[in-house]
Order: sequence, then structure tokens, then C-alpha cells
Amino acid sequence: MNVRADTTGRPLVLIVDDDEEVRYALRELLLSVGLDACCFGSTQELLHADLAERPGCLILDVRMPGASGLDLQQHLVASGNTRPIIFLTGHGDIAMTVQAMKAGAIDFLTKPVRDQALLDAVTAAIEKDIAQRAAALRVRQHVDRYARLTPREREVVREVVKGRLNKQIAFDLGISEITVKLHRGNAMRKLQAGSAGELIRIWESLPAALRETQSA
Repeated sequence: MNVRADTTGRPLVLIVDDDEEVRYALRELLLSVGLDACCFGSTQELLHADLAERPGCLILDVRMPGASGLDLQQHLVASGNTRPIIFLTGHGDIAMTVQAMKAGAIDFLTKPVRDQALLDAVTAAIEKDIAQRAAALRVRQHVDRYARLTPREREVVREVVKGRLNKQIAFDLGISEITVKLHRGNAMRKLQAGSAGELIRIWESLPAALRETQSA
């Protein structure tokens, strides 16, 4: 999928089903409750679409000509796309359901589906996507702020999150305790951490690769 920026923040539901009547009915149902929806007749059609970067979810048929909904799910997972998926199919079985749910699907519904059951699943999927996006934004902010720390401030932060006292850090780094307090205060200000507990939570939210690199 080619993704471009979108400033509206309105959720968008992507419907992929090779049955035109099903696509139309699903879109009308979503529009009736104030949700935007975009329809595609195949997984390839979706993958080649130019889409705005908006919160939302996918409603996928399982069996379609060409790549199936399960194939698309595997592709998205492999590419790091965490947009929640709801499967809707007339040909599901237990094995398919297990595969889809293990890969993170929100729900696996069988046609014909009750309107409220589908809307409940869509609501849950959108809420999950919004939460995931908010969490990802916080991590990016923490990474950006951590990048502004000096090498010495990073050293002090690494020791603080280990539970080390200022005097222990001072001894290990060969600096005065006052200097440790200065670096610690500067680091917490730059990271916008109001307490040692919050500093630890910020540290733990950083990507493992970054924490391991900095502690090498």
C-alpha cells in the first residue's frame, strides 16, 4: 500500500472482498454509523492503492481469486503493518480461524453476519489501532528526546534505571556526586520524566536495539 499523510484523523475501514454486493452492503452499513470506508475487489488492488495514513482497520474475505485474506495478513505482519484485521468469510473452518487469530486478527466472522456483531468488531479494531498509534508516537518521542542526551547523561541514565545510587554512579564513573545529580537532572528534564519511576518506564519503552547499543 502506498501511504500518504492525512490530517483529518478520521478512521477509515478498508474492505477487501471479491463479491461486489458484499462490498457495497458493508460500505453502506459503515457509512450509516458515520465511518468512512473504502472497497477493494482483491488483495492486489488494495496493495497497489494510494491510501491516506489514517487510523482504522481491515475487513478481509478469506477466499478470493489470487492472494487470499490470510495471505494478505501474513504479508502485512511481515512488513510490520499492525493495522487490525477482521475476517469475514462464508468458507471458514477451525484451522483458518486459529491461524488468523494467532496472527493477531481481531475477529473471524462467518457470512451472513449480524450488523451489530460486525460493528462491534470494527469498533474494537479501531480502538486498538488508535491505541497502537498513540503508543508508537510516544515511543518515537522518547527516542527523539533520548537522542538529545549527551554521552555522559546517557551513562548516568543507564545506571539510574539499574537502581544505582548517585554516590555509586559517581564512584563507577569517576566523577563527583554533584556532577551525577547535574547530569541526572538534565537527562530527566530532556526526557520530560518527573520521577525515577517515569524515567525507568521511558527507558523500558525504548527499542531493545537502542538500549543494547547504548549499554554496550
